[in-house]
Amino acid sequence: MHEFDPGYALEPYATLARSYPGPEVYPAEDFRIEWGPIFHRGRLDGTARVLVLGQDPAAHEAIARRILVGTAGRRFQGFLGKLGIDTSYVMINTYLYSVYGQHAGNAHATDPDIALHRHAWLDALTGHNPIQAVIALGSLADTAFHTWRKTPAGAAFTGAYQHVLHPTYPDSAAASGADPVEAMTKLLTSWNTALDALHGTVTADTDRPLVRYGSILTAADLATIPEADLPPGLPAWMRSDEPWAARKGATSAEKRATITVRIPEDLRPF
Repeated sequence: MHEFDPGYALEPYATLARSYPGPEVYPAEDFRIEWGPIFHRGRLDGTARVLVLGQDPAAHEAIARRILVGTAGRRFQGFLGKLGIDTSYVMINTYLYSVYGQHAGNAHATDPDIALHRHAWLDALTGHNPIQAVIALGSLADTAFHTWRKTPAGAAFTGAYQHVLHPTYPDSAAASGADPVEAMTKLLTSWNTALDALHGTVTADTDRPLVRYGSILTAADLATIPEADLPPGLPAWMRSDEPWAARKGATSAEKRATITVRIPEDLRPF
């Protein structure tokens, strides 16, 4: 038997999935709208106790049609596991579409039209789930959360809140010239602070002793994306701890239009 995410048949999520904004709200020069919106990952059945607010979907997410399934997702799945949160979570992004350049993400951080649909999701999730904590991954998510807090539903939220560095912060920081070891240390320090604040505050699915991060991110700190989080029939290698999707192209336009999917060699049945 294989578990799977049943999708958006139930209200209020069915209406949210039907009424998503397009290029009239998300300009094509700033967002990869051609790959379509990607809404969430996790529970929509009223059992979520932790709400994770991410940034935007990347290549893996465009194929799997769920957010946070690539490197960032596997790293943060491990974070949730340290809290004992194995299934009782739900995740949405700041943006429905993949950002085309970091400058674009920053430029639309307080866009009221984009916020309108995101606020509807946050209202629905906090109104139909016993959310005990919200965790924002990165500065864009932090801005999104505090923008929502200015709304009536946001002001009424009484759960815990933690803003942490985005799971791929060490990668982006190193690409910009930062020392990769120092960048990873900065990430894990941020995550340990959040673990200390939330452990025991949120009701765990599985009670386990808190094991904080060390100075490096190890294989034991990662977690595989659960089968129940993805649409039915997706192969197991799409939930693995190895990258399998990447944007490719000789020009910016070609790279924007192309995602190469490759089964990891050690996961092939031949």
